Amino acid sequence: MNRLGISIAALFILALMLYVPLWMEEEDPLKQNAGSDALRPAYKAKNLTTTIFNSEGKLNHEVFAVSMEHYDQLGFVLFSQPKYTVFLDDGEPPWQVTALEGTLYDNDLIQLEGNVVIKSLNENDFVRTITTEFIKVNLDDKTMISDQPVDIRGVQTVIKSNGFDANLSTQQYELIDHVQTIYSPGS
Repeated sequence: MNRLGISIAALFILALMLYVPLWMEEEDPLKQNAGSDALRPAYKAKNLTTTIFNSEGKLNHEVFAVSMEHYDQLGFVLFSQPKYTVFLDDGEPPWQVTALEGTLYDNDLIQLEGNVVIKSLNENDFVRTITTEFIKVNLDDKTMISDQPVDIRGVQTVIKSNGFDANLSTQQYELIDHVQTIYSPGS
């Protein structure tokens, strides 16, 4: 091997020796745990009931869940088998929302998934139950939205839609893609 070959090989080995220690250096354990800490709940609870009041001291909503996990760094709470009771401002009977899973975000937005049932606790409401597989509920303005198939059931009616927007306070419902309405008088 001539001197030029030896010089190139020595330069290559020197560059490799400078690079390898940086490459083999372990990450800071604090940096490694920061990402995994966010994926670990800050706390967990079982059979939890939480009651939230509005700024005027009136009941806004109540939450029961079989289990709950609070992810503080990510800004949400996961619920297993949640049951939300949403109280209306005008003193009307509340609505109860149940599902298999729920996620509550810091902005009072809830996403519910799996066998979602919204039930009016007012015997005189036109709409008695709403069922779907996914829904978003805004607890501040008492609105709901879904882009999934929805069944809206009343005393004598069944309305099927491929999504809807609803306001529980005003009792206004907008069907996104109406599929069918069945009216059964006398039932």
